Amino acid sequence: MKAVSLQSGSESPPLAHVAIIMDGNGRWAQSRGLPRVAGHKRGAESVRTAVNCAVRNGIKYLTLYGFSSENWKRPEAEVNDLMGLLRYYLRSEIAELHDKGIRLRVIGDRARLADDIVSLIEQAEQQTAENEALTLTLALSYGGRTEIAAAARRVAEDVKAGHLDEQDIDEAAFESRLSTAGMPDPDLLIRTSGEQRISNFLLWQLAYAEFVFVETLWPDFSEDVFTEALNEYHRRERRYGASGG
Repeated sequence: MKAVSLQSGSESPPLAHVAIIMDGNGRWAQSRGLPRVAGHKRGAESVRTAVNCAVRNGIKYLTLYGFSSENWKRPEAEVNDLMGLLRYYLRSEIAELHDKGIRLRVIGDRARLADDIVSLIEQAEQQTAENEALTLTLALSYGGRTEIAAAARRVAEDVKAGHLDEQDIDEAAFESRLSTAGMPDPDLLIRTSGEQRISNFLLWQLAYAEFVFVETLWPDFSEDVFTEALNEYHRRERRYGASGG
């Protein structure tokens, strides 16, 4: 398929941060008579596609919803397969990310992850910490409501400890206690598979993001699909609550 050219609209500011809900691995596998893990394996290849496209388009932040806090409710065998894939890619892909100047960050509840996975995450984050070509953030064991509740607890703890005055609690103070502190909010959210909801993902951060929902299942995600989503973003006028022209 011929690649779609990126179009820059005059109304949209430069796009710095793209977030993606990677949906459809199971349906992709089921439609082919394959086990669900086959969809997850193919979906991991789409992660590489998304990362490479982000770098080529000058996007500085890419955040991927890899495993939600609700996903722990899936069958044990599927969760084990997903954790096995996570281990494999943390071991095999980090060197390539590092060579490309990509920084890896992981957000979510690490307490529910196995100790060896947490160690692999920490090693990868440390190894890539100084890279600047792209910040790739994986949301693992992540839930937006849990993140907001945790930030609220940090605010309360800092007030109690005398590190923060009640009068100084504002959006900036709250944002600095989220797991995405130091990153700009997403400009664009892409969700694959045709579903049109955000599923407890970055509830605070997506307040003014543009949403693009595509029918493509995540294992079939391609450069063309990514580029067309970027084009759709640039066709829109972002007002942030102000009146249009």
